[in-house]
Amino acid sequence: MNEIEVRNLRKSFGKIEALKGVSFQVERGEVLALLGPNGAGKTTTIKILTGLILDYEGEVFYRGQKFHPYHRKIKRLIGVVPQHNNLDKELTVYQNLKLHGLLFGLSGKKLDRRIDEVLEMAGIGEHKHRKVDHLSGGMKRRLVIARALLHSPDILFLDEPTVGLDPAVRRSMWNFVVRLNSQNKTVLLTTHYIEEAEVLASRVLIMDRGVMVVEGAPEELKRELGRFILEIQTEDGIEEEFFDSRHEAVERAKALSCPVRIREVNLEDVFLKHTGRRIEV
Repeated sequence: MNEIEVRNLRKSFGKIEALKGVSFQVERGEVLALLGPNGAGKTTTIKILTGLILDYEGEVFYRGQKFHPYHRKIKRLIGVVPQHNNLDKELTVYQNLKLHGLLFGLSGKKLDRRIDEVLEMAGIGEHKHRKVDHLSGGMKRRLVIARALLHSPDILFLDEPTVGLDPAVRRSMWNFVVRLNSQNKTVLLTTHYIEEAEVLASRVLIMDRGVMVVEGAPEELKRELGRFILEIQTEDGIEEEFFDSRHEAVERAKALSCPVRIREVNLEDVFLKHTGRRIEV
């Protein structure tokens, strides 16, 4: 049985169709990435799946049960990390977590013990009594994830989890997500970072303008094009040719008199192949 099943989601905001019949499944224990540019419909999808958008067409099922935003049993299965940090800056790290725990029915020593566990997991235990406003951007992001894990959900939603973070902090966050998944957490993340999807996801759903363009394991999607790409600089722009080996690309380059570059195929090439444009953030 799938952890999540999404059937024909449709959502419009006025005349703008944000989702145009999106369907997919999420298997237990996998990291699934929704990859696409801003405006692709990724965040709208997450908001529907987590009950933040109520007015939509289509169906969502968790472990075979139809989802309703007020279904407490299902809501306890999920933890949500929103795109923007929505912490109370005037409270301490501990106070933010305690408030969240109380909302989920945790209290007393059990809650305090769980707070210590998630802070240790997030690597910010030494900042327990520090005001949130005094934390770095990376630590705030870790706190938001720790808060989402407080009630021990099986499914974690990460909406653009590393947006705005510098490269070093971003890679630290990737390691954190990998550790979570190793604990058999199912992770569904949205991102417009190519490398993020390639590093973290066991499966990728590429979205564009409210539709699912293509899905599959990152390596499989890239292999359909070839392993290497030859970029040929012409008067009209850059032309691209795909090859299964670097040797083939090199031999082709030798026959050309214009500037060229050889590199490995990435998921942005897959996006370009299927949509005719690159991911613009």
